[in-house]
Amino acid sequence: MKTTRRLWVLLSVLVLVAAACSTDDTTDTTTTQTATTTEAPGGAGTETTTTEPPPSEEPTTIRYFTFSAAPDNLDALDAMIVAFEAENPDVKVEVETAPFDNYFTLLQTQVAGNDAPDAFELNFENFVTFATKGTLADLGPFTSADTGFDGEAYYQPAFDAFAVGGTQYGLPASYSTVMLFYNQDIFDAAGIDYPTDDWTWAEERATAEAIAATGDNVWGFFAGVHYWEFYKAAWQNGCEFFGADGSVQVNEPGCVEALQFMIDYVNDGVQPTAAEMGGVSDGDMFLNGELGMITTGIWMFSGFEGADFTWDVVVEPGNTRGGSHFFANGVAVSAASDADKQEAAYRWLRFFTSSDEAAKIRVAASWELPTLTDASLYDGYLAIEPPANREAVLASLENVVVPPVIERQAEMQDALNGLIERALSGEMTAQEALDQAKAEIEALL
Repeated sequence: MKTTRRLWVLLSVLVLVAAACSTDDTTDTTTTQTATTTEAPGGAGTETTTTEPPPSEEPTTIRYFTFSAAPDNLDALDAMIVAFEAENPDVKVEVETAPFDNYFTLLQTQVAGNDAPDAFELNFENFVTFATKGTLADLGPFTSADTGFDGEAYYQPAFDAFAVGGTQYGLPASYSTVMLFYNQDIFDAAGIDYPTDDWTWAEERATAEAIAATGDNVWGFFAGVHYWEFYKAAWQNGCEFFGADGSVQVNEPGCVEALQFMIDYVNDGVQPTAAEMGGVSDGDMFLNGELGMITTGIWMFSGFEGADFTWDVVVEPGNTRGGSHFFANGVAVSAASDADKQEAAYRWLRFFTSSDEAAKIRVAASWELPTLTDASLYDGYLAIEPPANREAVLASLENVVVPPVIERQAEMQDALNGLIERALSGEMTAQEALDQAKAEIEALL
């Protein structure tokens, strides 16, 4: 697989992301569990007993903090821990979970209170902040001493993302990507050819217009008009937020054209406005047969399984170049843990991110996808339908787009979202909004 570009800002390394990965926001408290026995994914119901070390050798207990496991994937995580502890009877893993919305606040509180977990999960944006503040242990000494470690087993853009200045502070654990979904029944009724993996913006827009013109309360297309879609659209149009020298270029012509392209979908009646959606989510509108196409993540595969129409996916179209969202989660070791716990935590994270056992459990549970290059690990995943073109998920990795990241990431995202909303409402032009964005980002830097 090939990388399409280098997107690091202020830091000497580029990081992935993904945003986002899904969790259940209704989980309000941090919980702790310890894996002892579990049911294998797929309902095998096999009980596994952890091998205990001799009584004179108490295992090293480590705390692992995660946002992506709860509530739907705790059984899968439990199965991974059972397999790990069977191979490493001198280590015991205790799991703590929190919903994504609260997770990083809780983690920062623990770090500030000298009570950080020994190992924890990070998405890309937050990884940068934690790595630059000395919170994460350098994994280099552990990987160098580990004769079984193979950095090339990982998808390299994902592996390289969790490093800063040449220092590896994390291991990539999982990823999700975004696709163009389409309702085949709507296409058939309109007599329109299905999308292909090599579509461009022009083909997407022309098809969306043709679908919208059929009437019957059907819109041609939907993609969110916000930061997460904008940085990707900007890249697809040949524009990046930051130059190679770190200069802010978010208001360059390619970025302005990309934002205007997004806004025009709504202004021209091809994509529904918020008022026309009436509080219904874009995913529900697609399920209701009201959208011909929608740009959303592979996490919606299960959500769309019950659709009463046939649907499929293709790689996201680009304009001057291709570009697909790539949301990645990584895992890291606390710099504050003592040496024994750091070593045990590293072993757990290497198993969690690179072992065949953990990868197979993850794939079987549809808990995102492992960031490993062994194609055989995906055989079961690719065989599942719908969608029929599930191979497009892997094809999208050939042109990945990762978020531009700065240390004050949340403030940059909020600033851009506010300005994009003002441009969408007509209060500002796209150029005016991005001129102001440039000034505000420079102030954050």
